[in-house]
Amino acid sequence: MKTILIANRGEIAVRIMRTVQRMGYRALAVYSDADAGAPHVRLADAACRIGPGPAAQSYLNIDAILQAARAQGADAVHPGYGFLAENAAFAQAVFDAGLTWIGPPPSAMQAMGNKAAAKRLLADRHVPMLPGYQGNDQSDTVLQAEAERIGLPLMIKAAAGGGGRGMRLIREASEVAQGIARARSEAQQAFGSSELILERALLAPRHVEVQVFADTHGNVVHLGERDCSVQRRHQKIIEEAPSPAVTLELRHRLGAAAVEAARSCGYVGAGTIEFLMDPDGAFWFMEMNTRLQVEHPVTEAVVGVDLVEWQLRVAAGEALPLTQAQIDERLIHGGHAIEVRLCAEDPARDFLPQAGQIARWHAPQALRVEHALEDGFEISPFYDSMVAKLVAHAPSREEARRKLVRELDDCLLLGVPTNQDLLIDALSHAEFARGTAHTGFIASHFSEPQADGDEALAQVLAVSLLLTQRSAALAMHYPIELQGWSSCAPLDIAIECELDGNVHALTVQAVGPHTWHVQAGELSVVAVVQELGTERLRVQIDGVGHGLAFGTSQDAGGTMYFRAAGRNHVLRDLSFEPAKAKHAAGGDGIVRAPMNGRVAMVNVQAGDKVQSGQTLIVLEAMKMEHALRATRDGVVGTLHVSVGEQVAPGKLLAELVGI
Repeated sequence: MKTILIANRGEIAVRIMRTVQRMGYRALAVYSDADAGAPHVRLADAACRIGPGPAAQSYLNIDAILQAARAQGADAVHPGYGFLAENAAFAQAVFDAGLTWIGPPPSAMQAMGNKAAAKRLLADRHVPMLPGYQGNDQSDTVLQAEAERIGLPLMIKAAAGGGGRGMRLIREASEVAQGIARARSEAQQAFGSSELILERALLAPRHVEVQVFADTHGNVVHLGERDCSVQRRHQKIIEEAPSPAVTLELRHRLGAAAVEAARSCGYVGAGTIEFLMDPDGAFWFMEMNTRLQVEHPVTEAVVGVDLVEWQLRVAAGEALPLTQAQIDERLIHGGHAIEVRLCAEDPARDFLPQAGQIARWHAPQALRVEHALEDGFEISPFYDSMVAKLVAHAPSREEARRKLVRELDDCLLLGVPTNQDLLIDALSHAEFARGTAHTGFIASHFSEPQADGDEALAQVLAVSLLLTQRSAALAMHYPIELQGWSSCAPLDIAIECELDGNVHALTVQAVGPHTWHVQAGELSVVAVVQELGTERLRVQIDGVGHGLAFGTSQDAGGTMYFRAAGRNHVLRDLSFEPAKAKHAAGGDGIVRAPMNGRVAMVNVQAGDKVQSGQTLIVLEAMKMEHALRATRDGVVGTLHVSVGEQVAPGKLLAELVGI
């Protein structure tokens, strides 16, 4: 191998590229139109365009990727850990093109990459299984009959993929038919296959997975377990190694089952065997991911290896660098690692994915941070909502947890809503600190929006930021000492701003350079800006200092974003804007797109009577489907979109009129 094409994007491509180049290989990137200026493109030794923004026309386009390999003389392909990474047809096409495939054999991918096929293969291998259905007959009649046989609660899953896509938890028999339809549609969009499996749902298990690795010399090892129990919408957001619930004896049993699963299909390379586990340590096979996992850095930290390097060495025909005994010894003395997934999404709106421009990005220096971000980077609606991973490693779990909380608070990702504050709250929760969190942890403790901290403090900091920016603009014409000066009584400055969606009216008086007396209702404080910077302020409020970091969007609205006192905030100055007519919240019957996306379903027609909460339109964005519901009873007056249409945030989709 000399030149390795990395068939992925973003932080995945950057992470793989780092090892590829360190080992002396040439890295070839591919990119869509949406990623033409992305960091992974600039870091590569060469880059090829492979199509428009939508993944189906670019990163899932096998012919375009192979054409890029031929054009740049690549002799190997690394699929990353998304898009085509688990696609056996892609692996076979790479082999057929005479290139080295850095991954498992297509036969192993076909056997284990499909949940249904994997369960059929392992049925006689003494690997524990939950009751379920993995049959070839995918008709509605058979699936509904099997659902009745298995019983409730029931989990419907996409057979060809993972990551929570194409997955539905069914608690009521009346939900089965719609659950099957929605899971099929989402699975087809995400994986190109609508095949489903059914299995009995465990409502609050732990999600524990085992990293396996095999070479072409018959060696198969496991590198310990990872606990991935903290999830939202069946997608992992916090992962750690080792699992706080796994004993040494249980690790040996989990590892043995995982190695057996890998041997059963002639596996080669990196893979992960996923299990569900109850509080007593009983576990059941869930699926195998025939690729490197997003959360592999926690295993690398504990074992002290580079798993991408292992992939490259195995692909080159080398034997595994460590034996199972050596790995076991490292696991005992490897400390603890915890990873969080930083996602562009809004936890207060059911984790709705968010696209947009980053106003400010700063990665904490004391953590391993996997990202491909920078100021001004545009987060696209076409791909996954995860934009960065932050990993803490320490001698003990508690040290790693505290370190991650502290450094995550210092991380800045301003400009789009993220799950940053939720991650901090989850890591700080007593149940997580005890090591007892299960897959229902987020739903149990964070189903309602969390408080945004000290609202009065946020208002004063927001006003201080606005006035500082105004002062900077006026400084070209007026000395700072004269700003706010009046020849008679102190001059009142009326400030109206929108902070985190709420409008506030405040009165401010200048009482000195960069010093203001701020009043809002019963609030009355003196704010002094002590330190000025292009991206940071330090404000003393009634003698107490507070720091904030900020960024400004490049859109016409001039929206500002700042982080202070452990929370992110969105700020707009409304002082000079004309009054606007305001509709009653949620009651105007107007349905608009909350994000960029593709219209996957339109469930109503003009003239249909609908009830509040009824699903009208389903949008597909960032590989997930999102139901848009009626906010009141009414009649569908006008539909403004059709299935397959791409829509932008704010696009008018439908209008309801009175009954």
